[in-house]
Amino acid sequence: MTSALRAQALGKRYGRRWALRECTVDIPAGHVVGLVGPNGAGKTTLLKLAGGRLEPTTGDITVLGGRPGSTPAQLARVGFVAQDTPVYAALTVADHLRLGARLNPRWDAALARRHIGALGLDPAQRAGKLSGGQRAQLALTIGLAKRPELLILDEPVASLDPLARREFMRGLTEAVAEHEFSVVLSSHLVSDLERVCDHLIVLVDSRVRMAGKVDRLLATHHRLTGPRRDPDRLPADHHVISADHTDRQSTYVVRTDSPIHDPAWTVTSLGLEDLVLASMDEHPVGNRRAAVEVRR
Repeated sequence: MTSALRAQALGKRYGRRWALRECTVDIPAGHVVGLVGPNGAGKTTLLKLAGGRLEPTTGDITVLGGRPGSTPAQLARVGFVAQDTPVYAALTVADHLRLGARLNPRWDAALARRHIGALGLDPAQRAGKLSGGQRAQLALTIGLAKRPELLILDEPVASLDPLARREFMRGLTEAVAEHEFSVVLSSHLVSDLERVCDHLIVLVDSRVRMAGKVDRLLATHHRLTGPRRDPDRLPADHHVISADHTDRQSTYVVRTDSPIHDPAWTVTSLGLEDLVLASMDEHPVGNRRAAVEVRR
């Protein structure tokens, strides 16, 4: 299967500062992928490289089997909605759709009109007069009407209120169900990702800390709480993701495919936000820190 996005030892440097370094990731096609990580992890840089907006300093990247932005045909296969959901303030909604039709050979005018109508947007309204949520929906409409095979969304709902975020995510979910394209969605709002994403990638210090199908990741990660215990005393198949200790108690997040029978532990399941936070934890756990596991 062709990957939606594949990077190997990918890096981007601005002068002496590395915005992304030694990033290796393989994003499968046919999924809605949530990309999360702390500020400075390299998420936006990775997505701009994938969209052909930047050239790598080191390493390799392919999108849908080709070099990002290498040809007009390759550009037509990828949609990109940036963090500030850019639209042209002086242009009307209808102007944006006409511009989209001129610039995109795969443009679906019927989809664009239908989407704008369902949102209740006035085609004669200038974009500068739209609310933040409406501008985001207009940007999404343009991205969808391009009929991409891969849609890249870089924190498109970060500045929206909860209702506008919900409406944006609903529109995205409906479009994916109808047209079956791949999506990579970067966001700090894990609750939003939980609604739409079936695949997760956690990027920390430009490296993939965790990746896989969401249901599989949740099924194989557990929180253990019990009497203080060093990580070396855990079973060999308990791969430590994070650890926290008091004088008398240890709390671990571990990955394992095996049942946990030790009666000393209280075992609880994790939500997606718990799992993301644990994977970004920088507490040292000696030699038992888990190696990255990628599961499709």
